[in-house]
Amino acid sequence: MQLSKDSAALKARLIAATQALVGHDPAARFGVAVSGGPDSMALLFLAVQAFPERVAAVTVDHQLRKESAQEAAMVARWCAGHGIDHATLIPDAPLEGNVQAWARTMRYRVIEAWRADRGIDWIMTAHHADDQIETLLMRLNRGAGVGGLAGVRGRSGRVVRPLLGMRKPMLQALAAAEGLPHVHDPSNADPRFDRAAMRLALADAHWLDPEAAARSAAALAEAEAALDWTVATLAADHVRAEGAEWRLDRTDLPREYLRRLVLHMLTLAKAPSPRGDSLDRAMAEAMAGRQASLGDWLLKGGVHWTLRAAPPRR
Repeated sequence: MQLSKDSAALKARLIAATQALVGHDPAARFGVAVSGGPDSMALLFLAVQAFPERVAAVTVDHQLRKESAQEAAMVARWCAGHGIDHATLIPDAPLEGNVQAWARTMRYRVIEAWRADRGIDWIMTAHHADDQIETLLMRLNRGAGVGGLAGVRGRSGRVVRPLLGMRKPMLQALAAAEGLPHVHDPSNADPRFDRAAMRLALADAHWLDPEAAARSAAALAEAEAALDWTVATLAADHVRAEGAEWRLDRTDLPREYLRRLVLHMLTLAKAPSPRGDSLDRAMAEAMAGRQASLGDWLLKGGVHWTLRAAPPRR
């Protein structure tokens, strides 16, 4: 197929971004998660052009809207017409709790099972630069640190997101130019959902540069990886199990390292992550040489810090 100049440029960008994430493996197989929206249809189109004979598609029908089955069938028809293997998957657990959180959990779970069963190396999703800036601002509004402000990761396990450097309008223009069938999920504009509300708020903020924000998120992700590497080294040298408690024998460190080392000790102790600002309060007490509760655990400061289970409540 002869691609237009714009489509060929996006194909080249997809190849470069994918190779930056997973390396250059001429035998690697890709599964593209396709909802039927213009973004994911554009990704599927580009992936098929970039990695011929190595792409399959998968659609998850959450069965939350009456139109969802028709949308999955639309994707299946397009794939069949272009010789692309396609599967439609259904969540394997009933809806519970937050709808969007449940849908996200189910989506990744059933897609991962499909990937492993089919021997596919990587799953591609169509998260783009506009998604990234929405994520950054939502997390900034919640007081996130470096890890949270790293936003959507380019690679998480076997999931890769090679479109994070591309704008949504580029993908929509590609879908229109190539005549790709697509639908628009009404929940994406429903202000009852946090992301949709943020999207509506940003609609007229033309001074924002999503591509620049995506570069900042990538830089923060690298900073987060560097911090994780340093903390792992510090933990190996300075965190020890002593009987039923955990001990940190070096506390002359920047506060962020100490915070991450306490979280590391909680993980080793199989304790749940603290919620809200409880960790900040406990850290302040420990840095002052005092003791504080972290759920069912006690963090005691001083020259050395210790973490131990709190005595049973009477």
